[in-house]
Amino acid sequence: MNKKIIIIPMVLIIVVIGLSFNQSDKKSSNVIFHVTLADPDLYKNGIYSNSFTVNKGNYIFKFVPNGDSPQSLTISLKGKDYDFSENFKLKGTLHQTGMSEYYTWDYDGQKLISISTQQMISIEINPNGNELGSVSVDIIEN
Repeated sequence: MNKKIIIIPMVLIIVVIGLSFNQSDKKSSNVIFHVTLADPDLYKNGIYSNSFTVNKGNYIFKFVPNGDSPQSLTISLKGKDYDFSENFKLKGTLHQTGMSEYYTWDYDGQKLISISTQQMISIEINPNGNELGSVSVDIIEN
């Protein structure tokens, strides 16, 4: 009886961990656009630009910023029948534990977008003068 009490929770924990790995794999496979802006040579006249094909659907912006990332990041998306522009603002959140303090960073702004038809999208990312601060930008199927 004691062995069952120990084995059942262990099996449940293993199943939960396995499912969480499986779900994180699914999310990473739905990235439709990715760029890591960490080199000033990626910009032309202070703006990064590229294009990609997107299917009809709902998408979300994800960022990997740090304290040196641009304070303001203007992103524009333009397609045959789509036009989006947002000025994202870098926000630091202080976390205090009993032994340390640290910040986490994210961009505030409209992160959810909806595309009505499959089309070619042009993206422009303007770091508003801070071409040296690094940031990764992803657009992920929501």
